Formats: sequence, C-alpha cells, structure tokens
Amino acid sequence: MTDRIPVALEPFVHPSAWTAADMLDPQRYVITLDALDVAEIDSALASAKAAGRSIPELDRTGFPLVRVKAKLQDALERLENGPGLVLFRGLPLERYRKPDAAMIFWGMGAYLGPAFAQNAQGDVLGHVRDLGASRLDPKARGYQTREKLPFHNDSTDVVGLMCLATAKSGGLSRVASSIAIHNELVATRPDLAAALYGDFCQDRRGEEPPGEKPYFVTPFFVRHQGRVFVKFNRSYVQSAQRFADVPRLTALQTEAMDTLDRLCNDPRFCLEMMLEPGDMQFVCNHVVLHSRTQYDDWPEPARRRHLLRLWLRTPAFAVPPPVFADRNRDMLAWQRTPRAPVFDVSEIQAELAH
Repeated sequence: MTDRIPVALEPFVHPSAWTAADMLDPQRYVITLDALDVAEIDSALASAKAAGRSIPELDRTGFPLVRVKAKLQDALERLENGPGLVLFRGLPLERYRKPDAAMIFWGMGAYLGPAFAQNAQGDVLGHVRDLGASRLDPKARGYQTREKLPFHNDSTDVVGLMCLATAKSGGLSRVASSIAIHNELVATRPDLAAALYGDFCQDRRGEEPPGEKPYFVTPFFVRHQGRVFVKFNRSYVQSAQRFADVPRLTALQTEAMDTLDRLCNDPRFCLEMMLEPGDMQFVCNHVVLHSRTQYDDWPEPARRRHLLRLWLRTPAFAVPPPVFADRNRDMLAWQRTPRAPVFDVSEIQAELAH
C-alpha cells in the first residue's frame, strides 16, 4: 500500500461542512411536495404505465415532470454544491401500491442521475429490510439486517432511500457531515487526519468480479479536482483483516477510525430524523456519512419496515478520484446485468441464500 497524504493538511471550506446546529432549520434540507406536485407525479406515473415503461428501462423522458423537475434541480444543487442532504416530504404513500411507489421513486431519481447496480446480482432498486442477516457475516450487507448500522457511506455519488413502512420501534436515520469531521480532525488531530489520507483495505464481501482480489484498497480522505471526498466503511475494513495478504491495521489507523466514529456520533455533528412513509431522503456519499439505529419490527410481514434504495451517479462527480477505480470496476461489472425490483417476499429471502 502507498500513502497519499497531501503536502499540507488544510480544512475544506464548503457548504457541506455543517454541524447539527447548522441544520436546525429544516428548510436547509427539506423540500416539500404540494398538491400540484403530487398531481404532476400522478400524471407522470400514469404516462409511464400507459406506455408500458418499467424499471430499469424507464428514464426521465418516460416520466415527464416540469414543476417537480424544478424542485429536483434544486435538490441536485444542494446535493452537489450544498449540504449534501435532501429530504422530500409530502408524497401521500397510502395512495400507491408498492410497485407504483417504486416507479415514482425511480422516475424522480432519474432527474438527479442514472441509477447503478448495488450488488453483484445487479439490483438497481434495492430493498432495505430485515432478512435475518447479521453484520458479523462477512458476506452479508447491512441493509439485510435490523441491527444498528455504524456510520458509513456507499460506493456511488448519491444514495436515495424511500420509506414504504416504518418499524414498530427504532430505525432512526442518522447523518453527519464527513467534511465537517475532516476539518475537525485537521484542526485538532492532524496526525489522525493524515492517517485517514492513507490506504485501507476493504472487504468486497464475496461480490468481487472474476480475477479481482476479495478486497479493494482506498483511502478514507481524498483530495480531487478541488474537492475533498470521503470514503468510509469501517465494517468492511475490519472484515478485510480475515485475508492473509491484507496488512494488519496499525495502532494509529485504529485510533483514527475510533476518533472518526466518535465524532460521527457526537451531538455536535450528528443529525437524526425519522423517515415516514412517502419520505425520500437523498445523501451525497462523498460529503455525508449515514447510519441507522437498531429497530424492532412488527410480527405481521405486511407491516414490517421497508425502504427502497437507489444508487445514483450525478453530473458534478462524472470524473471520480482515480483511487476509487477498484470499487468502480465492481460497480461497472454489476451494471452489465441490471435487474428490476421484485416485491415477492420469498424472492427477497432467496437473495440472502444466494
């Protein structure tokens, strides 16, 4: 591994470097859909269905929006050049069957950027619900569990979540500005910030393309084209230690990850929200880390917590940092066989056994 530490550690002054106090006014990240917006969405949904359009072939031309398009352009600006967080509220979810809600989510997401596959099975619109998996399983993914998820980000520009149903209790969404935390470390612990600019091996969780190693290598902090990018998933770093050819974590690397974790959970940086049915949350992975509290679910299958997930590529990040090349190759390989979402529970459970 090689270190990619900048000559001078400096803070990154940008609207994405926010604290929890900065976000007390929800207008910084909440966009409300009104009755006219919903009527336009209904019209776009009807148009797509009448034309026989479906996921993943459906694109923005097949989901015509004008009024809502302006709000989505505002959302894209906030994601790429603002706080990196947007929450759409106001969609009356009770009016839609789940497949129709999925088409709405997909159609709106298409105005932000193209969707990418999220796993080796090619799922382009993922289900986030408890399949009985455990994060201790090195081949399981966190979205298949009901466990608390540590702060992390995903391997694309923007991750979107649409809430279809909430848990009996818990399942709180938590976000933190990774840029604000980067700046805090630069100011208070430059030695740890420098360590996070170095390389870390991360587990591919059994989803590596043929010929690739079972792990990829990337720094947590990267400077590229005048921006700071953050790529952090400690669970994947720790599970990669199972491979004999992966260097053992140093005491400094462990302390750096401990400190980053602690700052994410610090009330100064952590913003919490409960996603309600119909809410659509979009987060820029490069500048925001996200987490979820543990949850207890309903005994009835139809009532259980259920979210849909999108991974999107957006225009401002068309040229990613070269050090992300390993993970990008994974996603490009997954993208060769995109798979439409299914809503049959037995099929979802079969994915876990794959």
